[in-house]
Amino acid sequence: MMLHELLTQMKTLEGPDFYSKRVDDQIVKNLNPKFELREYQYEAFGRFEYKLETHFKQNKSQPLNVLYHMATGSGKTLVMAGEILTLYKRGYRNFLFFVNSANIIKKTKENFLNKASSKYLFNDVISIDGVNVNIREVDNFSATNHDDINIVFTTIQNLHITMSQPKENALSLDDFEDHKVVLISDEAHHINVETKKKKNNDELISYTSWESTVKSIYEANTSNIMLEFTATAELTDPAIEAKYKDIVLFDYPLKEFRLDGYSKEVKVVQIDSEPMNRALQALIVSQYRRKIFEKHKLLIKPVILFKSQRIAESQLFHKEFIDVIENITGKVLEDIKASVDTTGIVSKAFNYFDKHNISLEAVALELQGDFGIENTIEVNSKDSVESQQILLNSLEDSDNEIRAVFAVDKLNEGWDVLNLFDIVRLYDVRSPKETTKEAQLIGRGARYCPFKINDEQPLYQRKYDILDDTEEEHELKVCEELYYYSAHNPKYIQELNKALQKIGIAPTLSKELPLKLKESFKQTDFYKNGFIYTNKRLANDRADVIGLDSSLIKTSYSYTVQTGASSELTVFDTTTSRQIDLKTKSFEIKSFGKHVVRKAMASIPEMAFDKLIQHFPNLTSIEQFIEDDNYLGKVKVRVSAKADALQSLTQIEKLGATKSVLTTIAEKLDKDKIDYKGSIEFEVDFVHNVFGDKILNIVNDGNSKQEFGVPQSAPLSQHLQLDLSSRDWFAFNENYGTSEEKYLVKYIDEMIEDLQRKYDEVYLVRNERHFRIYSFDDGKPFEPDFVLFLKRQEMQTSLTYQVFIEPKGDHLLEQDEWKQAFLLQLKDRHQIDQVWQGKHFTLWGLPFYNNNLAQTEFEPAFEELLK
Repeated sequence: MMLHELLTQMKTLEGPDFYSKRVDDQIVKNLNPKFELREYQYEAFGRFEYKLETHFKQNKSQPLNVLYHMATGSGKTLVMAGEILTLYKRGYRNFLFFVNSANIIKKTKENFLNKASSKYLFNDVISIDGVNVNIREVDNFSATNHDDINIVFTTIQNLHITMSQPKENALSLDDFEDHKVVLISDEAHHINVETKKKKNNDELISYTSWESTVKSIYEANTSNIMLEFTATAELTDPAIEAKYKDIVLFDYPLKEFRLDGYSKEVKVVQIDSEPMNRALQALIVSQYRRKIFEKHKLLIKPVILFKSQRIAESQLFHKEFIDVIENITGKVLEDIKASVDTTGIVSKAFNYFDKHNISLEAVALELQGDFGIENTIEVNSKDSVESQQILLNSLEDSDNEIRAVFAVDKLNEGWDVLNLFDIVRLYDVRSPKETTKEAQLIGRGARYCPFKINDEQPLYQRKYDILDDTEEEHELKVCEELYYYSAHNPKYIQELNKALQKIGIAPTLSKELPLKLKESFKQTDFYKNGFIYTNKRLANDRADVIGLDSSLIKTSYSYTVQTGASSELTVFDTTTSRQIDLKTKSFEIKSFGKHVVRKAMASIPEMAFDKLIQHFPNLTSIEQFIEDDNYLGKVKVRVSAKADALQSLTQIEKLGATKSVLTTIAEKLDKDKIDYKGSIEFEVDFVHNVFGDKILNIVNDGNSKQEFGVPQSAPLSQHLQLDLSSRDWFAFNENYGTSEEKYLVKYIDEMIEDLQRKYDEVYLVRNERHFRIYSFDDGKPFEPDFVLFLKRQEMQTSLTYQVFIEPKGDHLLEQDEWKQAFLLQLKDRHQIDQVWQGKHFTLWGLPFYNNNLAQTEFEPAFEELLK
């Protein structure tokens, strides 16, 4: 079994929440809140917590080495920052960050040290266990501040030279023997030079390579820890696989990253013309994309990369490009418009200009301004890359107007930009090495540029993959795509596609499947005149909150004053150590004095007044928060100390007790903050307005066990086969769902006669992003997979049941538990304004349908519908 397959199998067995629930809230709070943590990053943090727990219990005499194999763009630098905080909590203060490239060092320093940087990774104030922590760059670990995070930044090459030729005030092996150190290796595949080479015995024991230098540092202290990060670990190489067999901590390759929707989709455009015409077509698409962003009030500036094969060619093309832009006219654009494929992306851009009455002369003027020489940058030499690295890594900033980058191959590693949407290949040379490098560059460019146009959408994932067959493709879809323009060369494109598939950025098979409502269903009175009820997401303004939750006020908080006592115990002496006699007394924290409470609050960022009023909009002042019984007025702390000390606590001791209580309260407030809620009132819409035909974009990467995207009329597992064309109760022409969804449909088919004896009309409708409902508790959006409509006539009253059903695989039962809780609340908590005389509507939600557990939970609940 391959390493990746083994890790995937382990992940499934452990369950989705096995690791993420271990993440310390303090780690999350001390990272920059603008970087919304993703599920896989929580899993990475939790895996490391678990590894630390088991390692220090079992292997205290061995240093620890782990590898994070994470896709380009998946946020491995943010994971680094989180793990630095994790290890700080465990007593580590000294960190060595090393990488192959100096330009990555500059970028990382910005991310770790510069609070003004748009990509600074930590919160404005880092507070761990009540201590404010600073991050400092140091040259060595001989005189560091114990309360700080001390980081040495270096390249592998400089590290090797420094360790081989020790100098005063520089790192030496003594630093690593005398201090426990965390080694952080970015782009870690570069330290495997020796592992991949075939060597004789003399070479194996040589300590002249980078890899052996790192090894000697790592092994210098048994408490050392090495964290390796890379997107290209080459785990299929036998030597690398053997080395990392027990070291890979987290494996999240590009293929999973893309399938989870965290990358742009990649489109390759072949243009049979000379390079300048190719470049101008890319400019037209880029300007079209910018106008789409502006239309939706999104301040995102699309960037183009022009890639040459040689530096001299890049410099010459840059000069020619500027000359063309300075003289571009509407007539030039008219000629391009007349020559392009009428179904392609460039034609779509021209159509947009026409539709919105934007003249090509106006577009030409815009291109002259947006792509003038001051808005372009050339990065072809090593010096230019290093000097311009900050500018290159701030291309997303609103005050950075660079639109075009001209380069050869200096941007393959360390370039962290999200608003790259177009890459223009300016040469037509084929070679396996070039193709692989270009595939990797495309992989970097495919990082998703985060945006959303309403609060219901995910920020960091694609949103416009599924299309409505009755409408045009959503115009924002082009803002979720990366276009790669090359000369017309089918053989090269075939090789590039294989390379993209190999690294995981392109699917091996993508298909569009028509999902259509049956004509028989469309002709029913239910479809034409029937109703569906959904609720709304409401802002939780907390206007009714007038104080701390009673549970926080009544909590028994404890604090122990350090006594300063010491004792000695002789080894092998059976006498037990003497216990210190402590007394305990309860105090209201406001009794310590407002000045003490204010000082404690000032040290906790969440206790600032502007943060407090987000939780308590009726709060008028800090004094009210301290004195009012609805807030801190009745909060007490049990202080344990020696009897004489307890009678006259010092100001420092009072401050310590107060900070301890307020830190606990602040963590609870932040964790329990709810910004939204789902309305209990459900509003009506017509069934024919909500449900319609769809085109499903299905990606199938050749995993034969996946039923998703496979019709139920011809499934991979024959026992799931069902011809739905003859089942009038199933609204759509086919079911392309997962195996659990197919099991549910089979179950309904088995129960249909019982249902039809009880009800006059029965319809099961698949919800393919047609509607969503919102959790009552926190407003989380939820798209139930199916809705079952049951209708019957009783005397003068028509009864309609709308039943939400969600099939769920074993691996998602725990992760999506909140959805089941919401479904089970629906029957009792929903409200419908019953305004139609003689018509009554009821909403139900059933427990998750899981084929293995159906008999114990789902079926008993379902049978209630038959009573």
